[in-house]
Amino acid sequence: MTPTTAVEPALSVPHPSPSTPGLDDRITRSLVGAAVGDALGGPVEGWTPEQIAERHGGRVTGIVGPWHGENWRTARPVAPYHKGDGHVTDDTLMTHALVRVYDRVRDHLDAYDIADHLVPDLLSPRWIPELEAEALPLQRIFLAEKWLVARLHYGHVDPREAGAGNIVNCGAAMYMAPVGLVNAGHPQAAYAESLEVSAPHQSSYGREAAGVFAAAVAAACHPDATPDAVVDATLALAKDGTRSAIEAVCEVASHHDDFESALAPLRAAVEPFDTVGPDYRSPSLGARRPSRLHTIEELPVALGMLLVGGGDYRRTVLGSVNYGRDCDSIATMSGAIAGALGSEVPADWAATVAEASRLDLEAPARTLAQVAREVFARDVERRRAHEEAFTALAGEW
Repeated sequence: MTPTTAVEPALSVPHPSPSTPGLDDRITRSLVGAAVGDALGGPVEGWTPEQIAERHGGRVTGIVGPWHGENWRTARPVAPYHKGDGHVTDDTLMTHALVRVYDRVRDHLDAYDIADHLVPDLLSPRWIPELEAEALPLQRIFLAEKWLVARLHYGHVDPREAGAGNIVNCGAAMYMAPVGLVNAGHPQAAYAESLEVSAPHQSSYGREAAGVFAAAVAAACHPDATPDAVVDATLALAKDGTRSAIEAVCEVASHHDDFESALAPLRAAVEPFDTVGPDYRSPSLGARRPSRLHTIEELPVALGMLLVGGGDYRRTVLGSVNYGRDCDSIATMSGAIAGALGSEVPADWAATVAEASRLDLEAPARTLAQVAREVFARDVERRRAHEEAFTALAGEW
């Protein structure tokens, strides 16, 4: 075997056919798909499937308005956000912020890049759709994300240890799609990088979910990927309760091809691993505490809905939205994976979300596609240098 054999197959893969989306299309569909899923799920987040159907006269089939109608500013004074009408939430704000970090670093990221670049980004004024105003992203993100600023900016904690002590939720996982896209086709690398990137933010199964979600997105980018192959890739990497929950939920999902029949069974499958409890708005005493036995709910359900929807973006995301509970994050994750598989995001949904949120949803994708190419080129150079050094040490192998 020659020293370059390990690199050459990756470089000789034929260009995608018209029916097989290439890197740029997959990155665009993944990031746009994540944002649109986020916007669809936002206005029904926290409610049950039954409550959602009652409020909207049936299942949600597209972009809807705020749960409390025109009273969105005062109905929930503790969180006066305009959720609905195509507004993205903190899932998308954090995803786009991570893309900007990649744009600055233009290489693989580590925990120190989060401290040096992501945290300052959260302290820089931007248009916040749910506030309908320019503000610091810090003023919109949830307490579990504010943790990053408190620990790194004010506490000066070691970035690799800063996630310890935070509540364990989907906060880190929800914005890890860019890590999977930079490592497109290489789920193992995406998993490892995401564990490093999420270290300042999360611990336990929250950090594990971040790694597995990034791996799912990377696996979905493979030219021959299918929903089943994506799930297999996650099961090959996931640990402890996260793996058990994905296995249980996806086994149930494999028996459904319509989200309506899958809503209750998927919840029943994930419930033994979920710490929040039956009432999402009133978490149990053991909610969001570190454990090797539990998981965040969002990732297994997102993968389950991916199977139920057969990888089709519309079916996958609508199933995720109508599941309720933390459905904006579920739809963010499932939308990112379905998009990475190559499924097209409905153009009317994307246009409405872009206009309502005052965001160019495709600009981050263009940036990340260029960064991904640069990182891959560096990876090839590093791999060849390693092969030369190893061959010099060990001789022909």
